[in-house]
Amino acid sequence: MFSIISGIFWIGILVVGYTYVGYGIIIYIFSKATRRTNVVDIPQNDQLPAVTLLVAAYNEADIIRNKIANTLALDYPKEKLELFFVTDGSTDATPEIIKEFPAIQLFHSNERRGKIHAVNRVMKLVKTPIVIFCDANTDLNEKAIRKIVRHYVDETVGGVSGEKRIFSKDKDNASGSGEGMYWKYESFLKRKDAEVYSIVGAAGELFSMRTALYEEPSLDMIIEDFYLSLRVAAKGYRFAYEPEAYAIETASASVGEEWKRKVRISAGGFQAMARLSYLLNPFRYGILSFQYISHRVLRWTLAPFFLPLIFLSNLWLAWAGLPFYQVTLALQVFFYALAIAGYMLRDKKIAIKGFFVPYYFMVMNVSVYFGLNRYLRGKQSVVWEKAKRATAS
Repeated sequence: MFSIISGIFWIGILVVGYTYVGYGIIIYIFSKATRRTNVVDIPQNDQLPAVTLLVAAYNEADIIRNKIANTLALDYPKEKLELFFVTDGSTDATPEIIKEFPAIQLFHSNERRGKIHAVNRVMKLVKTPIVIFCDANTDLNEKAIRKIVRHYVDETVGGVSGEKRIFSKDKDNASGSGEGMYWKYESFLKRKDAEVYSIVGAAGELFSMRTALYEEPSLDMIIEDFYLSLRVAAKGYRFAYEPEAYAIETASASVGEEWKRKVRISAGGFQAMARLSYLLNPFRYGILSFQYISHRVLRWTLAPFFLPLIFLSNLWLAWAGLPFYQVTLALQVFFYALAIAGYMLRDKKIAIKGFFVPYYFMVMNVSVYFGLNRYLRGKQSVVWEKAKRATAS
């Protein structure tokens, strides 16, 4: 019995440790060994490709003017930039506001069938060789498009992801602190993934691809950005990463709002993994399979599964009177006590942002169980309630 339970404990430690820390160390070492550089000169204006910027917006009347102002201020030749805004299902003044700006082409349908249906509909009208997707609630830096398109000089690049950044405050609640720190670490992993070979899943806030490589996802696809970017990589193209092209947004207004996002993303993750199961074959996809499994699959499968097993097995081993396991149990109890404290103080503004990391970590992992439940029951709709965002002040 001891060997079985201690085996469960150590396998769990290895899986969780590798998923959240070990892979970051390994991919960093690999990036130093491969020495791939992502620095590419920006082409001159006459050599820049034509680009379509596609923004999907749903009932964004309160922020759409700011988004339009940010879009019109982007540093890119106007004659080479098509601006498409799609507002399917919006019932507020979003479409009417967009109509005030002749530089933007508005696509609107009264029917709301989800973001992917709207994007599929409008993608049929994109004629430029490159399309860039971004969300309505994000601001792009002025040279974002120039920074992205420079990578397409390399014919092996099929897509480019920008960087998602969370607006940082001196003091923040659990959602702002946790989400901000999560995305800093995630951005580090994406940079190293791209330096080794390819990122494994773009964030919908800002990513692009060669228009010819776009495949219409099925209309029930929950996280189409993740699926589309991996489909490009599966075809043998690299998906590059450009940290100097970034989309800034505020964090979710509360952990409750972030919870809605996390559960939806988890449900979409299981759906995508089922439809991308062929990527688990390293004999065909090589380093891409290694990156995909290490960076994505383990986060949605074995790591959350092992967390309770680690605690329960540690409890049994500590009860058996083994000093080492009593120490590891004490450390686990301390970690979960911090998570509980984070829960109790989740809406307080705290300067020490690392204080909320244990709580955010638990929210992220518990949401996987709820997401799996939704996926198995077919309860996650593509038409979803968007999370409320915090103010920037």
